[in-house]
Amino acid sequence: MDKVIAKRFWTKQKMIFTGLGLALAAFVIYLAFFSDKRAKLNVEAEKLTISKVSEGNFDEFIIVQGVVQPLKTIQLDAIVGGYVTQKLVEGGNMVKQGDIILRLENQQLKLNFLQSETEASRLVNDLQNTRQRLKVERFTLQKTLSDLDFQIAQAKDAFDRNANLKKDNVVSDMDYQKTKREYERLKRQRDIEIESQKYQEENSGLQIKQLEGTLTRTQKNVDLWRQTLENLVVKAPVSGLLSSINVEIGSNINQGQNIGQIDDMNGFKLRAEIDEHYISRIFTGLKAKFEFSGESHQMEIIKVYPEVLNGRFAVDMIFTKIAPSGIRRGQSSPIRLELGESQKAKLLPVGGFFSDTGGNWVYVLEKDGKKAVKRNITLGRKNPQYYEILDGLSPGDQVITSSYSNYGDKEVLELK
Repeated sequence: MDKVIAKRFWTKQKMIFTGLGLALAAFVIYLAFFSDKRAKLNVEAEKLTISKVSEGNFDEFIIVQGVVQPLKTIQLDAIVGGYVTQKLVEGGNMVKQGDIILRLENQQLKLNFLQSETEASRLVNDLQNTRQRLKVERFTLQKTLSDLDFQIAQAKDAFDRNANLKKDNVVSDMDYQKTKREYERLKRQRDIEIESQKYQEENSGLQIKQLEGTLTRTQKNVDLWRQTLENLVVKAPVSGLLSSINVEIGSNINQGQNIGQIDDMNGFKLRAEIDEHYISRIFTGLKAKFEFSGESHQMEIIKVYPEVLNGRFAVDMIFTKIAPSGIRRGQSSPIRLELGESQKAKLLPVGGFFSDTGGNWVYVLEKDGKKAVKRNITLGRKNPQYYEILDGLSPGDQVITSSYSNYGDKEVLELK
């Protein structure tokens, strides 16, 4: 007799399907709650620049390009115009103070000088004639007064005699009055002559004073014309290098025209152009370093030019001690310009990442070095070597500092 066998619930097939279902459910749960959903990108590690965050002294400075120039440059401008008849020194030669560089010719200046001299000579003659006339008038006055005094003495004697005789009725009243009138007439004539001569002398003195003033001014004018003629000979105002001379024989030069320059070779300065971003932080006395022939030389700013051209402004710097030997005019060299004192800070080397992130975030490597994760940071000051880290990174962190331009918005970089 056959035996009924009970059917089993967990068959092999059910167990397989149930296991697969549970595995699938577990996988879905993992993806939903535990998997890393961040956007990822595979990159080649050898193409990356990885820098380590460190702690040290942050030196705030910028590197600017300086050009060596003479400490003093004297511009040669034509004081008077004219055409060049001689050129005695070419550009590039040393000159001593007083050396003749050019000779000019100007016929109009010579004519003006001669006219001024002629006018001065005429005034000298007029002054001499006026003084001579004044002397003659004084002698004439003395002679006239002498004659009048003699006539007055005679008239007084006649008047006194007739006055005595009139008392005794010896002379007539008519004779008495006649001698009296004659005597008084001569006295009045003497007073009038003195007054007239006084006026003439005052007038002559005024003329002499005016002529002397005019002559003085004319002589000064003659001296000025003479100095102007002397300026037709262009001389070196100082000793130095005649670095340029921009005229040739026969060329015409206008008054005030620049004809060259002389460089004082007793010292040098460096002129540098700086980005206008730093204009509020640049001032006279600011220190700088100049590397030359393996040695460091201290410098300081002596002048800041306020004019901004094409986003840059210029400064002049001099050596605080003796200028290094061997530097030449026109030589270009980098200068380290200090903007502040050294301070302790967290430092991140400068890299191309900044242009892509603006310094707001970076990719930081995980400890295993297989992934780099996006992290927000805060940067402070910058110098040509380092950024100052204010927040988001710690000393020892490994940061990708090369360009992020190919990574898009990926949050995780997987290094291979």
